Amino acid sequence: MSHTSMDPTKMGIGRSIAVLTSGGDAQGMNAAVRATVRVGIYTGAKVYFVHEGYQGLVDGGDNIKLATWESVSMMLQLGGTVIGSARCMDFRAREGRMKAALNLVKLGITNLCVIGGDGSLTGANQFRKEWATLLVDLVKAGKITDDEARKSSHLNIVGMVGSIDNDFCGTDMTIGTDSALHRIIEVVDAITTTAQSHQRTFILEVMGRHCGYLALVTALACGADWVFIPEMPPDEGWEGHLCRRLADQRARGSRLNVIIVAEGAMDRDGNPISSEDIKKLVEKNLGFDTRTTVLGHVQRGGTPSAFDRILGSRMGVEAVMALLEATPETPACVVSLSGNQAVRLPLMECVQVTKDVTTAMAEKRWEDAIKLRGKSFENNWNTYKMLAHINPPDTKSNINVAIVNIGAPCAGMNAAVRSAVRIGIIQGHNMLAVHDGFEGLAQGKIEPITWTGVSGWTGKGGSELGTKRVLPSEYIEEISLTIAKFNIHSLVIIGGFEAYMGGLELVQGRDKYEELCIPMVVIPATVSNNVPGSDFSIGADTALNTITSTCDRIKQSAAGTKRRVFIIETAGGYCGYLATMAGLAAGADAAYIYEDKFGIRDLEMNVEHLVQKMKTDVKRGLILRNENCNANYTTDFIFALYSEEGKGIFDCRKNVLGHMQQGGTPTPFDRNFGTKMGSKAVLWITEKLKEVYRHGRIFANTPDSACVLGMKKRALTFQPLAELKEQTDFVHRIPKTSWWLKLRPIMKILAKYNISLDTSEHAHMEHVIKKRVSMH
Repeated sequence: MSHTSMDPTKMGIGRSIAVLTSGGDAQGMNAAVRATVRVGIYTGAKVYFVHEGYQGLVDGGDNIKLATWESVSMMLQLGGTVIGSARCMDFRAREGRMKAALNLVKLGITNLCVIGGDGSLTGANQFRKEWATLLVDLVKAGKITDDEARKSSHLNIVGMVGSIDNDFCGTDMTIGTDSALHRIIEVVDAITTTAQSHQRTFILEVMGRHCGYLALVTALACGADWVFIPEMPPDEGWEGHLCRRLADQRARGSRLNVIIVAEGAMDRDGNPISSEDIKKLVEKNLGFDTRTTVLGHVQRGGTPSAFDRILGSRMGVEAVMALLEATPETPACVVSLSGNQAVRLPLMECVQVTKDVTTAMAEKRWEDAIKLRGKSFENNWNTYKMLAHINPPDTKSNINVAIVNIGAPCAGMNAAVRSAVRIGIIQGHNMLAVHDGFEGLAQGKIEPITWTGVSGWTGKGGSELGTKRVLPSEYIEEISLTIAKFNIHSLVIIGGFEAYMGGLELVQGRDKYEELCIPMVVIPATVSNNVPGSDFSIGADTALNTITSTCDRIKQSAAGTKRRVFIIETAGGYCGYLATMAGLAAGADAAYIYEDKFGIRDLEMNVEHLVQKMKTDVKRGLILRNENCNANYTTDFIFALYSEEGKGIFDCRKNVLGHMQQGGTPTPFDRNFGTKMGSKAVLWITEKLKEVYRHGRIFANTPDSACVLGMKKRALTFQPLAELKEQTDFVHRIPKTSWWLKLRPIMKILAKYNISLDTSEHAHMEHVIKKRVSMH
């Protein structure tokens, strides 16, 4: 069946979809429910809410209600699940499932979208397998007619994983994980400030009975001294090792020790390790003042992060498409993200691999357990191990690596500097800090930077090294002199589009200045996310969360006044990433950007759309405009246009967000991403230096000795600066193609535009099995 021939707005006619949330709640579930309802309605299907999870499915009656477009308004920013979730015993018994089947058949519902953890999804699959026999029994009992049974002969099921533990294999991130990390990091930041006042050891226990993801990422994001996770229990004699490490960190001048414990932590013999046990150990052996904090349900609370809202929304769209395209032969699937690609995976394969992890842990095959958790878990573990467990070597490499920040500051830059410095020191290099960008490099504002010189940097916003927008071309000669004077063998350039441009200029200067023939790597760090060669840049996630929470507040202020439209200007240069993603995360009615050209007809259509919207129960509008989307249709122009056209129907307010988008403490994603990028960059440099070392000196002049380190689809890759030239629009300082443009139709559909969604781009069913480890 070819997808392209189908009109997506007619795909769902005559079909009914029910959506339920089950198991433990997770932030972002509401975004998924909202998207499922709206996209379902967009395709012409009827969509039903099932309240209180499987319990509501069994009890029926008022628990299963028809959803409307407006009924999911203002849901995006709410944590938890609005339609309720319950742990349900009745559904576990066959007669419970029989009642549920009866309720669905009577309403003509044959498509079920389940948002929950692995238990909830396994239950859904069992329900689907039994469906035919349940109907036979219902006909026998005279509860349904043969005709009803025929009309509902087959049940389709699609799952979305909502679980803050991120414990489901096959999905990079489950709905709620990122928000839980936001809550944990807020607590860690608050604790570290009080702990710095006294010399203290803090032990923080986070959720994760069988999965250490939250603990591991928290440890990476706050630079913890030790982490206990169920997948990888500590070695024999860990007690002594832990105490030595804490004492060693104190001796290095650190006032604070942080230990992160997953609630399911255990030792090699399977005995639990609790935060209390660790506290007693540290106090008894070291006499350190020690405090424990058990986070508990705080982690499930609060408003969902921008990432979880976008994830939930994208998954909702994909879930509806998967349901409507399903046949009796397709296995029940889960929709999830891999890198930034939406994928569909067979539900039971994922459940199987998730079970395999538990088996591996029970059989003490720890390495397998970590591998089965997936690539990103493994990378996190390796980065953590390197930064926390390896002591600097006694022999030095005599290599000097300089680190410089370029362009506008952004959150997460310091995390990248910190991990680059520490990995460099672990490799035996001397690390040099360059202050104030290329200008500082030209003026020789350079000093050695040490292990403790970067402690506590992961959580700091802005740029500690100082940064400037100046490009190197006017200083090429001075820069080459500085490189010779300080004997710099390699350069790590962290920044935005100027960092890429500057790197190119240095490469072009290699013909004339031999000093510039050293390995260089550019790490993209800018709120604009406009660096070629990478799908994401450090700092964009933090800016996105800032914009989203501001939009939430602004929408809330409109809830009282009614009939108000807000026009908000976002940053990003010519790049529409922030405006588009914030539009998805905040539920905007339109987002004007440079890459998606618009004219007077579009503006007219958008105004008319808001006029219609004001006739419904939802009496507010949100319009985002990227600062450079159009030279003539300025924010003032659009504000004036909407004000004039909306006279008597709605009034307008405008808001230019400005520099607040660059500031703030980095989000967990930016801390973690910065940490991994910094470490990967220096490891690459170490290898490169070995390649280009000839006759006692370093000489690097090939294109692949100056690269951008970028996140591409599913992996971190190095691409030569020179090769990326073709992919770059230098006038507007953006890449020529952007992956996120294909998310714009989703934003428009969720804002009730009847545009066509290209269904040919949809995710195909993939398999998890190929990721499995050989069990020998």
